[in-house]
Amino acid sequence: MYFNNILNSDYDCIQTNMYDLNVKTENGHRSKKQRYIRKEGSCSVVFRHVPEEWLLFVNDIFTTLVEIRWRVMFLIFASSYILSWLFFGILFFVVALAHGDIKDHNNDPCVYEVRSFTAAFLFSLETQTTIGYGFRGMSENCMIAIIIVTIQDVISCFIDTFVIGIVVAKMASARKRAQTIGFSNRAVVNLRDGYLCLSWRIGDFRRHHMVEGSSCAQILYTTVHATGEVNIAYEDLAIQQKDIILVTPTTISHRIEPGSPLYKMSLEDLRKADFELLVSFTYIDDSSGILHQSRTSYTVDEILWGHLFQEMIRVSKKHYKVDYNLFNNTAKVLVPVVSAEEYDDAMLTSFSSDLCSDSEEKKCVCVFLFGACKYLNSSVCFKLALYK
Repeated sequence: MYFNNILNSDYDCIQTNMYDLNVKTENGHRSKKQRYIRKEGSCSVVFRHVPEEWLLFVNDIFTTLVEIRWRVMFLIFASSYILSWLFFGILFFVVALAHGDIKDHNNDPCVYEVRSFTAAFLFSLETQTTIGYGFRGMSENCMIAIIIVTIQDVISCFIDTFVIGIVVAKMASARKRAQTIGFSNRAVVNLRDGYLCLSWRIGDFRRHHMVEGSSCAQILYTTVHATGEVNIAYEDLAIQQKDIILVTPTTISHRIEPGSPLYKMSLEDLRKADFELLVSFTYIDDSSGILHQSRTSYTVDEILWGHLFQEMIRVSKKHYKVDYNLFNNTAKVLVPVVSAEEYDDAMLTSFSSDLCSDSEEKKCVCVFLFGACKYLNSSVCFKLALYK
């Protein structure tokens, strides 16, 4: 049951002042700390002075080429082909020069129509790409030239296979699929089933959905000591809907209860807090069978206390209609400004006190929980119907 009609215009001042989280420091600006994980999911971490860094990249050359940018990859592959043509062209020119084909045009050549370096380079290119114009070809006079052609054919097959494998792996990269999984721009704190909950929304923008998915959330604390030492600590958050099939956008919630890192945190504490909420969604795509992970983070400025995600799903006779224009939209709701611990204690007290009459079925709580006492006079600061 939702709040009764007593939430009239007299409470506008409460909602206006209660949920403004744009807290400023003494100089008028809130200091912003560098994110650990950016909004798009990449990690804001740079490695310096890694021992034998280039050796690590070379040892795992396949992964290195998959992760580099497309333009760099095309440059590397184009260079590998050109250098291989040039290398074997030089070998054919040296063979022709040693055999006397360059100086004596009447000599029975090793390679027909190869009388210069340009002709040797073109023969190397035509051999490796199997163009076969018909002007240049091998003869039976030079075994060394035959061996070189054989080696070039083997290397050509290896390069082609490697290039095709890299391109296919890069096109099927999990990063591209991960970009089709979206998280809401903000996380919210509201009441769900009588409990304070921290929630965020996740949705799949593609028509082909994943086989299964699992959500995970952690709170990251970064502490910089006076000595310059940096400590990074993680705390896991228990999630209500951990394993889901993401057909329609879903709101993932963490119930703030005993054992939660946020259990003793009120709105005022949240404004002063210094942590980062890391959320991820790991899943298997049904079309490719590849394991993917999407992730993002929320700073304390991006956690809206007293907000609720707007409903974006409509049910028709034939379909469930999803309006992604409402994916990031939130609406303000009346929520206690105290911590979940204080809220639970107050709820237990209210059920055993005389503040509520039996006719009200003890579904009331003192309005101070909602931060209204300092905005309203004592006659108004009495009771407020709370939905359960």
